[in-house]
Amino acid sequence: MVARVQSGGFLHRRWHDAVDRHPAADGRAEIADRPALRSGRLRVFEPVTDVRVYTCEGPAQRLDRFLADRCSDLSRSRIKRLIVDGSVLVDARPSDAGYRVRSGQVVRLTVPEPNPSHMLPQNIQIDVVYEDEWLMVVDKPAGLPVHPGPGHPHSTLVNAILGMRPQVAEVGGVMRPGLVHRLDKDTSGLMVLAKTDSAHSALSGQIKARQFTKGYTALVHGMLSPPEAVIEAPVGRDPRDRKRMAIVDTGKNATTVYKTLTAFQRHTLAEVALKTGRTHQIRVHFASVGHPIVGDGTYGNPDPRIGRHFLHAHRLGFRHPGSSAYVEFDSPLPDELSEHLNTLAGA
Repeated sequence: MVARVQSGGFLHRRWHDAVDRHPAADGRAEIADRPALRSGRLRVFEPVTDVRVYTCEGPAQRLDRFLADRCSDLSRSRIKRLIVDGSVLVDARPSDAGYRVRSGQVVRLTVPEPNPSHMLPQNIQIDVVYEDEWLMVVDKPAGLPVHPGPGHPHSTLVNAILGMRPQVAEVGGVMRPGLVHRLDKDTSGLMVLAKTDSAHSALSGQIKARQFTKGYTALVHGMLSPPEAVIEAPVGRDPRDRKRMAIVDTGKNATTVYKTLTAFQRHTLAEVALKTGRTHQIRVHFASVGHPIVGDGTYGNPDPRIGRHFLHAHRLGFRHPGSSAYVEFDSPLPDELSEHLNTLAGA
């Protein structure tokens, strides 16, 4: 599958206003909350699960492959564990990973959420850009995961927020308190978190309606040509490595808009916006057209000089859930990225 690049200028006064707003990065529906039970001063939450039901409509296929093709957020190994644990039923009966699902059969997958005991408040300092009774806007540093997951059960943005503002523990869902969108671990920049259920509902609605403004600064290898363009290519789980995303025919439609800011001798600094919000979209799209993000060890090569990939969420705008007024925030490049640009400029 080859990414399609369309050249074209920006017709509006502010270039990011020409871009459709994009949905949540993971593209999945939110899980309904379960009420919290209180015991003394401790909060004990009911387990929250994600139940997915699929009907086979094509040729017979191995059960693990059938689910892998439909659950891009789950690794093949986790799918197999869920099958072994009895969390996958075919026509209401447990099955093996190698069972061949036939047309008309119904597959029910139950994905348990991580153990709530992992959601502990921690003393992790985060730069708060703005805060009121409705929400807070933070500047996430690179290297900090947004929420607990495999390989990082704690020391995440969620743990930091619970330590700073424990009152958000039940806002928007037990496992992702306050979150309405996310950034990759090594992507720095602006995120908004809801402090009340009404704010969470309003902000989540804007995400789904593609009404957020999100601007990114990226440094890529090579010279971008044309200097302003739209990259269109479907993004999905890499069939050869479930931890990676790739351009695949079965992926979800994805559109990335970029504009060159500075052309260096061997690199290009670009401002980027998304018309869709797929996992790793910016990184995959630039790599697919031969211009991987500098320092991206997953889709290119790591760069020990910066110790991360050069992608920063520098702009965030939305309608305030309290006043409905449009608000916008900007974040300067982190020091390590600015210093790297100075090095390139002096080369």
